[in-house]
Amino acid sequence: MTADRGSSNFEPRTSNFENGGLNIKVGIGYDVHALVEKRSLILGGVEIPHERGLLGHSDADVLTHAIMDALLGALSLGDIGGHFPDHDSRYRGISSLTLLGHVMGLVKSQGYRVGNLDSIIMAERPKLAPYISKMRFNLSQVLNVEEACVSVKATTTERLGFVGREEGIGAQAIVSLKRLED
Repeated sequence: MTADRGSSNFEPRTSNFENGGLNIKVGIGYDVHALVEKRSLILGGVEIPHERGLLGHSDADVLTHAIMDALLGALSLGDIGGHFPDHDSRYRGISSLTLLGHVMGLVKSQGYRVGNLDSIIMAERPKLAPYISKMRFNLSQVLNVEEACVSVKATTTERLGFVGREEGIGAQAIVSLKRLED
């Protein structure tokens, strides 16, 4: 919106940004879960062999959770806790890729599609490089984009903090959304 500064009255003028109608939107997401015994470790929809997994109501896939929060944030639709509350038994043990599919339905219903995704997993162990390509494939399928538009990276925290002490795993994601007609 713009205003005519020469006028004593504030007179907003509409533009192509009216009603939040931006052609490109960006969102960021973050998630972290504790590592515990007797749980599977699932990241980006890939089950990774490890002696511990992530604690959570769903499958606790921190990467996919961060991506969902980024998508919801780009559209000002809240966060995954509001859409998939941990007290709702429908979501107990559910695949986060299934939840991501639901979020993608919201993205489409708002008139957007994913432009690209950049994400990073923070974990001391296990080494994730062998699983990155499968994560990218899984995510690209649900996001309905080419794999070239999906970046998944992994890093350690050099043994610093809860990740460095192997108490948990974290993930961050940033996503761009484009209007469907673009």
